[in-house]
Order: sequence, then structure tokens, then C-alpha cells
Amino acid sequence: MSEIIYGRNPVIEAIRAGKPVEKILIAATIKGQIITEITALARKNNVSVERISKQKLGEHAKNFNTQGVIAFIKSQSYASIEDILSKSKELNEPPLLAILDGIEDPHNLGAIIRSAEGAGLHGIILPKRRSAGLTSIVTKTSAGASNYVLTAQVSNLNYTIDNLKKNNVWIAGTDQNAGQHFTEVDLSGPLAIVIGAEGSGIHRLVKEKCDFLVSIPMFGKMNSLNASVAAALLFFEARRQRQLKT
Repeated sequence: MSEIIYGRNPVIEAIRAGKPVEKILIAATIKGQIITEITALARKNNVSVERISKQKLGEHAKNFNTQGVIAFIKSQSYASIEDILSKSKELNEPPLLAILDGIEDPHNLGAIIRSAEGAGLHGIILPKRRSAGLTSIVTKTSAGASNYVLTAQVSNLNYTIDNLKKNNVWIAGTDQNAGQHFTEVDLSGPLAIVIGAEGSGIHRLVKEKCDFLVSIPMFGKMNSLNASVAAALLFFEARRQRQLKT
């Protein structure tokens, strides 16, 4: 099966990442440096490029903003937990990954993946149920970062957490009622950061599996942040602490 990627940056990042792009369609009237770059990269990677009318491009778009460029790509495959842990070994770093518990909005997932790529996480773990998956919306929202972040999809988060603990990975959960702030704990070791859905947070059984919980201090009238914003703060704090130890 194929899916469609919309937008110039997601398409160009898919080519750069070596994803199985089958065909690229570009509106006939669109020009510019990035279009030239897309065409050159496609030619270099033996990907066919077709110039079609804006109207025909719109027929494929289904109300998405294409920026005049779409690509057909084989459906994205998921990595394994072993792949993620192997990546950390290859980089000679303690594992740093995220476990997303109940993130159903694909825009939130895309934003989290973009932050994960920027903070150098080794991978992301998603449950098969009650969670957004890797779709074209996620790819576009992540600005193509989903092409670079290993993402595993698992049937049971609790079982997965137990296996991570066997690999000496600590589990840190985010909870607005936790007594310690995220900047007050050591996040520099082998770590999986659990991010729950906005509002409902982490499910009870997953929370009980966490080795410790951290909160993000709030100074206004709201008592919580959007899940993708909370994730970004935790990811980059963990990376900051690691940088201090190098």
C-alpha cells in the first residue's frame, strides 16, 4: 500500500532519509529553489517526477495544503524496541526514548516526533490502541522528522515497560501532581519518558510502572500544558543534562 505525503519539506526529507518514495507530483506552475532541489534529489534517487495541473494535484490532496508538491510513498513500517536500543548502542549513548500513552491527535504526535528528533531521542514507542499512528498528517506536522525517528508500535505498554526495565532503562512519568519538578531529578541515565494525553494524563497502570514521576511547574491560571509542549520540555532537559556530563 501507498500513502501520500503533502508539502515541500516533508517530501524532501523523505527523499533525503532514503524512504521508499514511488512518485512525486508537482504543480506545473510551481517554481523555486526547493522545487529544483526536490527534482534533482528525485532524479539522483531514481524517483519519477510528474508535472501536473494544480487542479489535478488538488484531486489527490483531499483538502490538505500541498504547497504544490505531493509524493506517493510505501506505507511507513514500524521499528522494533530492539532497533531503538541498538541505535543507542551504535551512538555509544545510554538509551533515551519516549513512551506515548494515549496521544490520539496526529498533530500532537507529529509535533512530539519533531521535538524528539531535535533532542536526539533514539526512538518513540506507541501503543496500537488509543493512539495516533504514522500517517501523512503526522509526517507533515513533524516537518519530515518522522522519517528520521525510529517509532515502535506495541500491543501492551505495561509489558513493554517491564522489558525496558530488564534492559536497565528507568521509566519517568509526567504527572502534574508529582512532588518533584522535572529539572530537579537526574534525567541523564538510560531513560524512557512517558507522556500522557492532555487532560487524562498517563493511565493508572502505566503510572504505577514508572520508577518516578515529575511535574512541570505552572505559574499562570492553567494547570497543564499541551502534551507536545510538555514532551519538548522533558526531551530537551534530558538532553541538556547529558550534555553537561560529556
